[in-house]
Amino acid sequence: MPFAAALSSASRAARAVEETCAEIRSVIPAAPDLACVFFTPHHLEAAAEISSRLEALGAGALIGCVGEGVICNDREVEKGPALCVWAGKWRRAMRITPFHLEIEQTPDGFTLLGWPDELADADPGRSALLALGEPRTFPSDAFLEQMNDDYPGLRVMGGMASGAWNADECRLFLNDRIIHSGAVGVLLEGVPGVRSIVSQGCRPIGGHFVITQGGENVIEQLGGKPALAQLQQIWQELSPEDRELVQHGLHLGLVINEYQDGFQRGDFLVRNVIGIDRKKGAIQITDRVRVGQSVQFHVRDARSADEDLGQLLGAGIQGHERRPDAALVFSCNGRGTRLFASADHDARAIRKIMGPMPLAGFFAAGEIGPVAGRNFIHGFTASVALFEE
Repeated sequence: MPFAAALSSASRAARAVEETCAEIRSVIPAAPDLACVFFTPHHLEAAAEISSRLEALGAGALIGCVGEGVICNDREVEKGPALCVWAGKWRRAMRITPFHLEIEQTPDGFTLLGWPDELADADPGRSALLALGEPRTFPSDAFLEQMNDDYPGLRVMGGMASGAWNADECRLFLNDRIIHSGAVGVLLEGVPGVRSIVSQGCRPIGGHFVITQGGENVIEQLGGKPALAQLQQIWQELSPEDRELVQHGLHLGLVINEYQDGFQRGDFLVRNVIGIDRKKGAIQITDRVRVGQSVQFHVRDARSADEDLGQLLGAGIQGHERRPDAALVFSCNGRGTRLFASADHDARAIRKIMGPMPLAGFFAAGEIGPVAGRNFIHGFTASVALFEE
């Protein structure tokens, strides 16, 4: 098997690494090309020991981070100690370039240092970038905007570390280094069959609108009428269940590609509605907007999230000769049992539809993944990187 994933709930870090590495080596006897490690805050103080002991795997490249919860195969450990290791050894020749991005202040603001030179020659169709960031010190929006502009079509997948209350408590792993800020990652070139799925867990309500007045993150008018008036009209047509969802959390989907006949799942970038100005009839969201942009209101609940993930996974099988062989999963720390009635939802859903492949990941404080060909930072999503050999 070219991929493996192992989980340990041992309270001692040394024992957890020993158990997971032994299981990885039983599947992949040779040194893997890439290894990923994710561990809960229980093991934060043992990060140096974890890093040292993982050298026994001999991985060509290793990245990892702390997460509020850990995902491995069909389990999601949300409480208690957990450490998981995922490893891959591709049969085909490929290039893996580790990197560390960090901020440097300049008179004009900040700049990101540490970009791998290999990005300049990477073929977007046969390359992907995995990134793990520290949420307080890494400007994920600026990073992804630069990736979209400078390297269009190159998919970026990953998540922001979680479970550490302060920035200096965060632990990012890059080979034998432990890093506290910025982001770590690997550029994968020549990797076959990488796919991505980003499930935003929402469903639309009402119809499409065009922003006719607004700017920054404020929408003043939709379709020539105050945005709040349009929302109130939708409210009149909603079921009692959907009205309750609107009251507990309303979202707005921004169409990414306007040049298509219709819009459906995967065409929207979903953002939170964070404010309403009743006097002006305007709404405020967590992203920038522009006049002429098509939008649609959305709601989120466990049923919608389950349905959305299932449909996207099903669509991810279509058009491919084979199912993927492994997956990395970056799921929002607002999912799990905080959203679903039972544990292990995302992990089991992926393996049920895609097959019982090695799978690992963590509950993130922000998930990275492409939607409609552009990379974004998300919330409440499950971002899945799928690999095949």
